[in-house]
Amino acid sequence: MKIARYLAPFSNPWAVAGESLMLPLLAVALGIWLNPLDPLWTTAGFPWAWLAPVILALRYGPFAGLAGAAVLLVAWLAFNLTGWLPGEFPKVNFLGGLILVMLCGEFSSLWVARTRRAEGVQLYLDQRLEYLTHQYYLLRLSHDRLEQDLIGRPMAMRDALGALNALIARQAGDTLATDGAGAVALPGADGLLRLFAQYCQLEAAALHAVRDGVVEALPAARIGPAPADFDAADPLLRRALDNERLSHVAADLAAGENPSRYLVAAPLTTLDGRVLAVLLVERVPFFALHEEMLQTLNLLLGYYADGLAMHSLAAPLRADCPACPPEFAFELQRLWRVRRDSEVPSVLVALEFRPHPQFDGLAEQIARQRRALDVNWLIEAPAHKVLLTLMPLAGAAAAEGYLARIESLVRPKGVDSLNAAGVFAHVARVDTQPPLALLAHLFEVCDVPAEACAVRADA
Repeated sequence: MKIARYLAPFSNPWAVAGESLMLPLLAVALGIWLNPLDPLWTTAGFPWAWLAPVILALRYGPFAGLAGAAVLLVAWLAFNLTGWLPGEFPKVNFLGGLILVMLCGEFSSLWVARTRRAEGVQLYLDQRLEYLTHQYYLLRLSHDRLEQDLIGRPMAMRDALGALNALIARQAGDTLATDGAGAVALPGADGLLRLFAQYCQLEAAALHAVRDGVVEALPAARIGPAPADFDAADPLLRRALDNERLSHVAADLAAGENPSRYLVAAPLTTLDGRVLAVLLVERVPFFALHEEMLQTLNLLLGYYADGLAMHSLAAPLRADCPACPPEFAFELQRLWRVRRDSEVPSVLVALEFRPHPQFDGLAEQIARQRRALDVNWLIEAPAHKVLLTLMPLAGAAAAEGYLARIESLVRPKGVDSLNAAGVFAHVARVDTQPPLALLAHLFEVCDVPAEACAVRADA
């Protein structure tokens, strides 16, 4: 693995330029040592010196390969002027070498672009899978809690999470704020700790913001009595930050480390791996410290971090379109970034539902039958309804299949097309057009009034 890391292409432009210069010079030096009468191998059976520009073209593309070929050209001119290689310029040798370098450079550029697209899609799918995993486990835990102690709880976990989302949106203004020192503010942190006290029975805990890998000594929120001082070098805290995962006192003692003043240390990590804060639990009832409690604690922290990331990324769109659901705005902004960075397309399908006596609830029925990755936004206009369906990592073929499935729903009721059922489809690609402009275009096409979507005219 270490050798592979050393052989990987450089990302620094100066390092690439240095390699483009040194590798051909190394090939020339080897030619002087192995074949001093013809260092560039222009009259040999195979032009070994051209392997250097070919390698550069394969690693970095055609421009690096051309730079290596230029070094060989300068070397031949130097040899010719000094009389080392007299005679005419080897046109065929250099022409064949340039053609080979350009072909290798084009091959490298093509596969680099494909690799970047694949990495962009993989990153999006990994983030989406992690988000859906959080949602699944929270739903399972909520169901288990409802079965076990619904009578003793004043509200279900689903209600608590909804209240926490509302608190984040209200206090953050749908964005991740920062204080004067640049530390990330944690909206709804007090409500989060109250939720922990209710569902995890925490008696003393604090949530500390993290800035540039340094934990702030002053907590953003806490419950229970305040400790005498803050220990940034606590072994359990350092273990949680180094591993970027929840650590508890049992694992700390099993690892043979020094005793910690904390029972649990859990970092609050966003989807892109950025640590925003760390939760330090100082006191909890003995019988409450079990695996289920730790899992609940970790998942609630993940849900809170997902909510912060969602509101932060969706804030620019929701500032101009307040009626847009946060999940829809978050997904549209993220897919636009994926398309811009990795050139992977997505599709936004707008279904316009005109009043029809046989299909009053068709919009809601279609919204419930969405795919796992799709995100919906149902707009209630005075004269009609509009259902926006965002289809991640999909093209025109996926949109056509989606419309064909909808058409199969209305055909048993005696209509032969969507238009006959009062449904008019509009398909738009999530392309170079920014999300707000894309939504404004669809609103105009679907005749959605301004009061229904709340898009400012000067946006």
